Amino acid sequence: MRVLVAGATGVVGRPLVGALRARGHEVSALVREESRAPEADEVVVADALDREAVLAAVTTARPEVVVHQLSALRLLRDDPPEAFARTARLRTEGTAHLVEAARAAGARRLVAQSIAFAAAPAGPWILDEDAPLYVDAPDPGWAATVRAVAELERQVTGRALAGLVLRYGTLYGPGTAYARTGGTAQRVLAGKLPLPEGGAGITSFLHVEDAVGATVAAVESEATGSFHITDDEPAPAAQWLPHYARTLGAPPPRTIPAALTPRLLGWFMAHQLTTARGAAGDRARTTLGWKPLRPSWRDGLGQE
Repeated sequence: MRVLVAGATGVVGRPLVGALRARGHEVSALVREESRAPEADEVVVADALDREAVLAAVTTARPEVVVHQLSALRLLRDDPPEAFARTARLRTEGTAHLVEAARAAGARRLVAQSIAFAAAPAGPWILDEDAPLYVDAPDPGWAATVRAVAELERQVTGRALAGLVLRYGTLYGPGTAYARTGGTAQRVLAGKLPLPEGGAGITSFLHVEDAVGATVAAVESEATGSFHITDDEPAPAAQWLPHYARTLGAPPPRTIPAALTPRLLGWFMAHQLTTARGAAGDRARTTLGWKPLRPSWRDGLGQE
């Protein structure tokens, strides 16, 4: 098939281009800067926020399937507010441009990246894809992020184009915040990521290689809808954070009162460590026929 990968320079996008080509697909890489493009059958250049440029690039590529891996999260270390603000625009405006361009170019299918940790913290500790998203989160930044995610999913699954949304778990592995050189790892190594009392918040992890594998499976399937793409072991912070510190060779995280966590770590990290829900991945196993090569974060978190 002819496949266009938008966001082909990202943590998932770059290895995805290679994985799709290895499966025999003809892959076009849509990038902002040609100099950063991965090896592909074709490279097309456009800023995803420029409607006319996206229309021209996708029309040139003539894909049967468009894969949406757009984000600006590589800016997180240098400019977190800009990273989140630009990513929200890519999830709303950028998605609209891709959907329009895909339809104009005659593509039959769109596969888009989303996140598995945007659910409201209510009900069971492990939630499926039907759980409501946390669009009314008390933190304005996280509420805006989740609303952008909801809009992306609405556009991808609610149009005439056959759309599939992959809600990735918290990514670890090369190039991520949880890599040994990543921002989260550096905080743990410096003893600056304490554990709130109880540490009940659940994280569903996903290795980058498994994100790539699931996306290849989605491209080659005919399924539509939203799917959690996670490993098989949702874990409370009380389990994964001490394990991560040990693997990194960091000091054990100190314990702090849960009530102090938002002030010391910020709202989102407090939410992740104390109230966040994990994601059930049964739908992807059944419908996409996909399963993770690394079924547990214990097999690699902090090792790369």
